[in-house]
Amino acid sequence: MIIDLEFSTSLLICLLPFLLIFFINLFNSKSTKIPKSYPIIGSYFSILANKHRRIQWTSDVIQTTTNLTFTLVRPFGFLQIFTANPSNVQYILKTHFHIYQKGHVFKSTMADFLGDGIFNVDGEIWKYQRQVASHEFNTKSLRKFVETVVDAELNERLIPFLAVAAAEKKVVDFQDILQRFAFDNICKIAFGYDPAYLLPSLPQAKFAVAFEEAVKLSSERFNAIFPFLWKIKRHFNFGTEKKFRIAVDEVRQFAKQLVKEKQRELNEKSSLDSVDLLSRFLSVGHTDEDFVTDIVISFILAGRDTTSAALTWFFWLISEHPVVESSILNEIKSKSESPVYNEVKEMIYTHASLCESMRFYPPVPIDTKTATEDNVLPDGTFVKKGTRVSYHPYAMGRTDKLWGKDWDEFKPERWLDKDEVTGNWNFVTKDMYTYPVFQAGPRICLGKEMAFLQMKRVVAGVLRRFKVVPVTEKGVEPVFISYLTAKMKGGFHVTIEERDH
Repeated sequence: MIIDLEFSTSLLICLLPFLLIFFINLFNSKSTKIPKSYPIIGSYFSILANKHRRIQWTSDVIQTTTNLTFTLVRPFGFLQIFTANPSNVQYILKTHFHIYQKGHVFKSTMADFLGDGIFNVDGEIWKYQRQVASHEFNTKSLRKFVETVVDAELNERLIPFLAVAAAEKKVVDFQDILQRFAFDNICKIAFGYDPAYLLPSLPQAKFAVAFEEAVKLSSERFNAIFPFLWKIKRHFNFGTEKKFRIAVDEVRQFAKQLVKEKQRELNEKSSLDSVDLLSRFLSVGHTDEDFVTDIVISFILAGRDTTSAALTWFFWLISEHPVVESSILNEIKSKSESPVYNEVKEMIYTHASLCESMRFYPPVPIDTKTATEDNVLPDGTFVKKGTRVSYHPYAMGRTDKLWGKDWDEFKPERWLDKDEVTGNWNFVTKDMYTYPVFQAGPRICLGKEMAFLQMKRVVAGVLRRFKVVPVTEKGVEPVFISYLTAKMKGGFHVTIEERDH
């Protein structure tokens, strides 16, 4: 009897790997039905099978539902609701904003990195930071400063780099180049500090590398199937959590050093010559070191990868749609070589093309809130207190119920209306709860206008002079992945060709 029991136990242990593979294959990535849930483990096997394509998988599941909403049962009974229903999105982000907050899970996951920065707090702390930041973002002097920074980085670094790549017929990772460009820009705007990340040698700037590591490992925390595992690793300081602590310490110490230097300069001069965000916060009396460090790191996070992600997918899409690229180029040529703000603002077709690109590939494909009380969404979905509710811009951009049967066509014209008298295009704004790429409601992105300014400057500067040619086979879609923001898996490898003027 004992021998039989030992044999059965040994057999079970031997079979476990095969049983695991069986269940993973049973819930493979092709399945788009609402995942089956089991006691204790919930939909573990479906989650595990799709962990490398969670954005696409949850989007596919949403498309099979009648109300564009489903509830995922995580291990140990934790629930997460995913929705692409505009009524739900408006309810979460605006009309019941007070109920749907960042919540404990988000804040505890990001606290080591963001502290009490604007993207990691709720309530009065958030409201105060929002008021402070909103005032600064609405000043003409900051807009002018952003223009100056972007133009300098474009003309002194990005364009010369691409000219050399074209002359030498080199293959470059354009995603990496755009990330470096954006990182230099946002550091200058936020801190008044130039990391010089986009140089011909493509240096591994310490602050930039640490920031990238911190973002990647933060994302791994969020996507962990069993969150208690990263908490154990953090407690004992080993593995990925040890790497995370080192990266975060590097970022925060560097940021605090910059704050101290600015404070010293302010004490010596009584006013600061620079107009970066840090200087502005210090100049109006916000001298608490942790406060300004947290808020500025949050803005670097917001501005670092969002514009570069949007531009990466934009350049790939127009390479697949030469008619669109030609229309954009005609619009660019109608403007001066170094277009001023008003000219960039009037690049309507380019603006529509960027919006259409972000419909397919939003820089932030999913955003999550936590319900602070029991509630019912407009589509009838019950939300228990403490449940995480995720609205899904990636899925929303791919839904025929929202965009029509031609949703899968890259068509900037869906954002435009042609004036019958003048023949000029007019931009048609979409409902922000159908297209929440820049969030919506009280937390709507403060930097939206600056993001479009930067993106259109880059598009005009690059396409006027160069053609960006992917080295991958035409028609093969790159793999969309997401950390805290979207990326193209493996980079975006291209050759650069000078245009014949």
